[in-house]
Amino acid sequence: MGLLEGKKIVVTGVLTDASLAFRVAQLAQREGAEIVLTGAGRALSLTQRTSRRLDAPCDVFEFDVTVAEHVERVREQVRDSLGRVDGVLHSIGFAPEVCLGDDLLAAQWSDVAVAMQISAYSLKTLVDAFLPLMDRGASVVGLDFDNTVAWPAYNWMGVAKAALEATSRYLAKDLGPRGIRCNLVAAGPIRTMAAKSIPGFKKFEDVWNERAPLGWDINDSTPVAKTVLALLSDWFPATTGELIHVDGGYHAMGA
Repeated sequence: MGLLEGKKIVVTGVLTDASLAFRVAQLAQREGAEIVLTGAGRALSLTQRTSRRLDAPCDVFEFDVTVAEHVERVREQVRDSLGRVDGVLHSIGFAPEVCLGDDLLAAQWSDVAVAMQISAYSLKTLVDAFLPLMDRGASVVGLDFDNTVAWPAYNWMGVAKAALEATSRYLAKDLGPRGIRCNLVAAGPIRTMAAKSIPGFKKFEDVWNERAPLGWDINDSTPVAKTVLALLSDWFPATTGELIHVDGGYHAMGA
């Protein structure tokens, strides 16, 4: 019997088979879950193509977190497909190019607002969409890059990730009385399509493995995916509002 046997899981953020979300979806199926994927905009067709690389077919629905009408529509589509939702993976993030790099002051509010809505507020939007389909014991898990410190070139995306972390804690507070958990997994750097869009990402690649006491493979998303699956399962029944690091121990080491 698999870790997620009988679970119904919504996975966002699958772009290619290098995506962290793809590995989560793949392992979730292998652990017994029934899944659906969501995609948005021009990337929807990419999500649909990538879904064919999973072990078993699954539905793919359009869900742009910036479009209010999509919330109710995707809820009804998932209701028809799965019946209920036991877990949701938030793997959504975007910032305009000007929000990244070496000049924090270059971005205007119109740019930052896009980053904040898609990368942080979207966690609340996912809850809006799927909470009516969730019962006690359900779990919301988000993928994060810990922003308790400032990172080179990450700039406003780092601010958005800090907002994501706060949003998760407040959702944990609100969802707790319903018996629903909300946690984040702070992953070390993985070479994904999203990572390639970050200026200076190579700096993370160069130092992470050296500093992490367990070492770190930027091409292996399995440790992150396994942690997400554990949080989606019934094995963390009293854990919520947490930020779990899966980074080889890098975050705990001094300079």
